[in-house]
Amino acid sequence: MHKILVVDDEQKIRHILQIMLEQNGYKVDQAANGEEALKLLQNYHYAMVITDLKMPVMDGMQLLKEIKRIDPDYPVVVLTAYGSIESAVEAIQQGALDFITKPFEEEKILITIQRSIRFSELVEEKRIHRQELSEFFDFENIVAESQQMLQILKQAAMVSKSPSTTVLLLGESGTGKELIARAVHYNSSRSTKKFVAINCAAIPPNLIESELFGHEKGAFTGADKKKLGKFEVAHEGTIFLDEVGDLPLDAQAKLLRFLQEKEFERVGGTESIKADVRVIGATNKDLQALAEQSRFREDLFYRINVFPLRLPPLRERRKDIIPLAHFFLSRFAQSMGKANPHITDEAKKILFRYPWHGNIRELQNAIERAVILSADSPVGPEHLRFLTLNGEGRPHTGEPFALPDGGLDLEELELDLVKQSLEMANDNQTEAAKLLGLTRGKFRSLAKRLR
Repeated sequence: MHKILVVDDEQKIRHILQIMLEQNGYKVDQAANGEEALKLLQNYHYAMVITDLKMPVMDGMQLLKEIKRIDPDYPVVVLTAYGSIESAVEAIQQGALDFITKPFEEEKILITIQRSIRFSELVEEKRIHRQELSEFFDFENIVAESQQMLQILKQAAMVSKSPSTTVLLLGESGTGKELIARAVHYNSSRSTKKFVAINCAAIPPNLIESELFGHEKGAFTGADKKKLGKFEVAHEGTIFLDEVGDLPLDAQAKLLRFLQEKEFERVGGTESIKADVRVIGATNKDLQALAEQSRFREDLFYRINVFPLRLPPLRERRKDIIPLAHFFLSRFAQSMGKANPHITDEAKKILFRYPWHGNIRELQNAIERAVILSADSPVGPEHLRFLTLNGEGRPHTGEPFALPDGGLDLEELELDLVKQSLEMANDNQTEAAKLLGLTRGKFRSLAKRLR
């Protein structure tokens, strides 16, 4: 049952409203002025406040300001005489949701209350969702055990505290660039504002400027009304430009101007529009090489390359493969209603040795498929045959190893593999031996040489 606080110096008005609201399923408390209302608000939570504007001791306008100082989202509806609409407009400007004129009609009051309470519920849902997002994208909750990724997360956490610094995320497709971008946003002071993502490679070149910066009505054929661009929508938040290396040169010039001046013009417009936005770019291309080929503006490259973070491919941080597999396994098993998800040791070997050219995205898809195939049994090699067999049905061994022209030190290579396996197995020699396909005795003799 929703509880409403009615504030009015006229006892008769309070009484009428209480009877009306309680007959419609609401619980009501009363206050004769703003001071009484504030005392009640300190001790009880109300779905909303209905207050008169003209009252002794503390009037409704002052009460409204005090409530908004405590909680800007608290729903307040004001009561005003029919001839005092100016006061109601001022109250709306101060943050009131709506106003009701006296004498009031029951139907209009109930509609206004329902609308105000729904608004309050949506605000609370948004607040909870924002909190869940912040927790999900907390750097400590991102799955990573390799030193490479731990170092990247540390640097990303550092730059998140600098809310205006431009960040450039580099790496192959599927390495988690958008995840890091969102983590930077949700761990920054901009976290309560919008995170706007746009794939620069997915938009036709003739529309990219309009998408990013908006357009005025009549700017081009089909522009039948004004449109806000992503930079306006993202004001005070973060804009994520995925595949920024695919931006056409004209759009690059406008992006450069924004990064320099923090302002832009809509397509077909002449007015300069300012926007407070952090820019995070991402690409799987070598922007410096593109700049040398005149395919990417060199001045833009230096502007966007303020804080670069290079995400290594999954095959170069194999210590993360099994922890990530367990994370995806748990998530998919839960969504599919399967209990006690498990990956066998033989299946782990397959996952560990696979080259993962599609990186984390490919691993995620593989685990989802394996969970479906395994039904209620543990994920084993038989559920990963789509990884271990290539198109001709022969075992997949990944990329062939090529002996360097100058040769190599086999003993040094052995010791390096032993060291890597111990790191991945958290110093468990039995598990490390399995990763290399060795007996525990053979592994122990190799491991002794590390001491």
